[in-house]
Amino acid sequence: MPVHSVVACSLLGCGIILSVAVSAIAEELTYERHIRPILKVHCLDCHGATEELKGNLDLRLRRSMVRGGASGTAIVPNDPEASYLLKRVAAGEMPPGDIKMSLAEIETIKQWIASGAKTARPEPESLTVGLGITPEEREFWSFQPLERPAVPSAAHDDRVRTPIDAFLFAAMKPHGLSFSPDADKASLARRAYLDLLGLPPTPAQIERFVADSTPDAWERLIDELLNSAHYGERWARHWLDIAGYADSEGDTESDRPRQFAYKYRDYVIRSFNSDKPIDQFIQEQLAGDELVPPPHTNLTPKAKEKLVATGFLRMAADQTISDNNDSAKNQVVADTIQIVSSSLLGLSVGCAQCHDHRYDPIPHADYYRIRALFEPAFNWKNWRNPDSRRISLYTDEDRAKASAIERQVVDIDNERIQKREKYIAEALDAEIDTLPEAVREPLRKALKTPGDQRSDEQKRLVETYPSTKINGGNLYQYNRKASGELNEIGETIAELRKKKPFQDFLRVLTEVPGQVPDTYRFHRGDHQQPKEKVTPGVLTIATADAQPYEFSANDPSLPTTGRRLAWARWLTSGKHPLVGRVLVNRVWKHHFGQGIVSTPSDFGKLGTQPSHPKLLDWLACELVSRGWSLKNLHKLIMTSTAYRQTTARNPIKDAVDPDNRLYWRKSLIRLDAEAVRDRILFTTGEISLKMFGPPVSVTDHETGQVIVNSPRRSVYVEVRRTKPVAMLKAFDLPVMHTNCDQRVSSTVAPQALLLMNSDFILERSIAFAKRLRREMATDGEKLVNFDSHARMSHLRRQLTRAWQLAYLREATENELETTLAFVRGQIPEIEAREKVRFEQASKAAAAKKKDKEKKDQKVEPPTPLDIELKAVANVCQALLSSNEFLYVD
Repeated sequence: MPVHSVVACSLLGCGIILSVAVSAIAEELTYERHIRPILKVHCLDCHGATEELKGNLDLRLRRSMVRGGASGTAIVPNDPEASYLLKRVAAGEMPPGDIKMSLAEIETIKQWIASGAKTARPEPESLTVGLGITPEEREFWSFQPLERPAVPSAAHDDRVRTPIDAFLFAAMKPHGLSFSPDADKASLARRAYLDLLGLPPTPAQIERFVADSTPDAWERLIDELLNSAHYGERWARHWLDIAGYADSEGDTESDRPRQFAYKYRDYVIRSFNSDKPIDQFIQEQLAGDELVPPPHTNLTPKAKEKLVATGFLRMAADQTISDNNDSAKNQVVADTIQIVSSSLLGLSVGCAQCHDHRYDPIPHADYYRIRALFEPAFNWKNWRNPDSRRISLYTDEDRAKASAIERQVVDIDNERIQKREKYIAEALDAEIDTLPEAVREPLRKALKTPGDQRSDEQKRLVETYPSTKINGGNLYQYNRKASGELNEIGETIAELRKKKPFQDFLRVLTEVPGQVPDTYRFHRGDHQQPKEKVTPGVLTIATADAQPYEFSANDPSLPTTGRRLAWARWLTSGKHPLVGRVLVNRVWKHHFGQGIVSTPSDFGKLGTQPSHPKLLDWLACELVSRGWSLKNLHKLIMTSTAYRQTTARNPIKDAVDPDNRLYWRKSLIRLDAEAVRDRILFTTGEISLKMFGPPVSVTDHETGQVIVNSPRRSVYVEVRRTKPVAMLKAFDLPVMHTNCDQRVSSTVAPQALLLMNSDFILERSIAFAKRLRREMATDGEKLVNFDSHARMSHLRRQLTRAWQLAYLREATENELETTLAFVRGQIPEIEAREKVRFEQASKAAAAKKKDKEKKDQKVEPPTPLDIELKAVANVCQALLSSNEFLYVD
C-alpha cells in the first residue's frame, strides 16, 4: 500500500475513533463495539491480522488478551493499573510510529478494563487467519440491504411537490425549518442551463422561458435541456473525473500521449446523450470485451462501442511502455482497482492491499479476490504494454484495398529504382569521361567493386575522385531533369499511399483466450512475496452473511473467463448495497453542491454519515425502478421544491443550520474550471460547439504557463497529466494522478491574478468588447465621426448588452450610470498611454528603417474607436471576473 495512503488512513481515522471513544463513555462498554475498532486501527495489524503475531500476542479476543503473549498478560479485568497493554499505550510506547492513540481512546480502554472487560456475546472457540467481519461491522449503514423506505406524509403543505421534498421536509420540521421561496424564473433558467449543459442560456432563451406562463413550462425546459447534445458533454465531464480520464500515460517525464483515448471520452458523451441505462453503461465499461466475442475484426458500430467502453479500465497511469518492470505492471493493476472501487463502490479498498482494512470490514484476502477478477486481462506475468492492447479497425475490405494499393506502389517503385540506376550510370559515365584516360577503367572497376572488397589502391582512387560518388541523393547535381522525373514518381507513390484506408485503432482491455493466470495473495502487498492462491470473488461485506455471492471462475459459455462480466451484472443487479447509493449521491452532489453523503467515494467508517439516509435509499431504489435512467433522475431532482429554492440566506435559519445540510435553501455553487472557461468563450461569442474527435493540444507559453489556443469546449481539451492548462488549474482542475472522486472549490489569490493579468482573459475581454460594438452598431451609423452625445448613447447600448450577455439580466440604472462614468474616466487615461506607446513604436520603426535589410514598419496612430474599445474591454474584463459571473445562484 502506498505510504501516503497509510498516513491518510491513520490521520483520518483519529477523528472516527475519537467519536467512538467519546460516545462510548455514556454506555456500557463491550470489546466488540467499543474496543475492537480502536485496536483495529492501532494494533491488530501486528497482533491479529496475519499468521505471525508479534510478541505472540493476539488482541482479537478478550480471552487472548487476558492470556497475553511473550511479555505476559495484556489486560487484567477490573484492574487497569495492572494491565500491561494500558501501560504501554498510555506511555506512548505502543503502537510504534508517529500515530498514537488519543487520550479519549486510552480512557475508553481504561474504563472498559475497569468495568470488567466485558464482551457483547460469548466469544468463538477459535478464529481463522485475519480479522474477519463482526456483526457490529455488518450493522454499518452503507452495508445494509437496499430497501425502499416509505415516503413521509406531508399533508397540507403546498411546498412539498415531490417525494424528495417530503423526505427533506420531514427532516426540517423538528428543527423549525421550512423551504425557502422559489427562485425567480430567470434564475431558474440560468441554473438549469449551467447545471445540465455547462453553458449559459442566451438572453432570448431566458426571455422565452420567463414569458411562458403554462403550468408545465419548467418541466418542458428540463426536457429540452436533457435532449440537448451539450448535456452529454457536461455530464460526461463529471464521470470522466471519477474514471481518471487522461490523454497521456503519465508517471514519466515524457508523459506519452494516448493517441486513441479520446474515443472513450466520446463514448461517455454519447452514452449520456442517449440516456443509456446506467446498469448497461457500467457493464460495458467493466466487461465490454466479454460482450463482444473475439476475433475482433469487421466490427459493427455496436461492437466498437462496447470495446471502446473498456477504456474505463485503461485510464490508470501506465509507464510500462518505457519501464516494463514488475512493480510498474502491478501498480497499473492497483490503480485500476482504486479507480473502479472508488467510482462504483464508494470505498477505498486499496487499504486492504497490504493488510486487513484498518477501518472498514474489508479483509486482505477480499482485495485479492477482486484482483482475480481483473488479472486475466492484466496478466502481469505475460504483460501487454499500451501499444500491444490496441485493436485495429481495419476491415477485410480495408485490408484488401490497402494491399491492392501497395502492389501498385511496389510496381511503380520498381520502375523508379530502375530509372534511377540508369540515370546514375549515365551520369557516372559522363563524369568519368571527363577524367584522365589512364584512370577511367581502373576507377570504373573500383566503383563496381563492393566497398569492403576494394584494394587499398582502389580505395585511394575512389577518394581521389569524389565527384564519381553519384547516388540518388546527389543525382540532381548531374542531371536535374532526371532527378525531377524521379521526384515526380516519388510524389505519385506518396499520393497513391494516401488513398489507402486510414488504419484507426481502439484503446481497449481484453483477455487473451486460453491465458488464465492464477492469482495469489501478496504478503504485505509485495508481489515478490506471493502466499496462497485465491479465487475471484466480491467484497464479503456486500453480500448477505448467509448468502455469499458466487460465480464461475471460468465461464464455459464464453471465450473469456467471464469474471468481469459476472461481477458487473452483480453490481448492477439492484441488490448491491453500495452501487445505487453511490451513483445517486454523485448526481445529487452536482445538483446541490454537496452530497447526501459528503464523501462521495468513501461510504465507509472514514466517510461521513448521510444527512438523509432514507432519501438516499429511496433515490437508489427509484433509479433502479425507473430503468436506471439518469435523465429521469435529473428531472425527479430538478422538479423538486428543494432544487427550485432561492439561494438567499436567512439569519434565523442560518443559526439553526449554518451549513445548509437540511436543504432549507439552494446553495450557491461556483462554476468548475471547464464551465468557467466555456462560459467566458460563450459570452464573447467565440466558442466552437464542434463535438467529438481528437483532443485539442495544449502548448507551453513563453511565460511558462500551459495554454490552449482553441475556442472548443473544455471537455475536448487535451488532458496531459504533467501539463494542466493554467487557466483551468487555477479554478481547481484536478491533476489525474489516479482519479478525482470530488473536486475542491477554492477561492484563492491566483484566481484573481489570472483574471486580472492572463493573456486569455485580456484577449477575451477585447473579443467581448468587439462583439458588443458589432451587435450594437445601427444601420448607417458612422462610428468614427459621431459626436459626444451619440458616442455616449452608443456606449450605453453596448453596456446594456454586456449585462444581458454576461449576467443574463438587465442592468440597473445605477449600474449603467456608474459604468458609463468609469468608461469616460478610462478614455483619457488610455488615450495618454496609447500616445506614449505610439511615439515609442514610431521611434523604433524609424530606427529599423535605417537598416536596409529590414522592411519598413508602419505604425498606425491610435484612433478614438481603438481607445473606446479598450475602455469597454476593461468593463468586460470586470464582468467576466466577477462573482455573479463565476457562481450559479
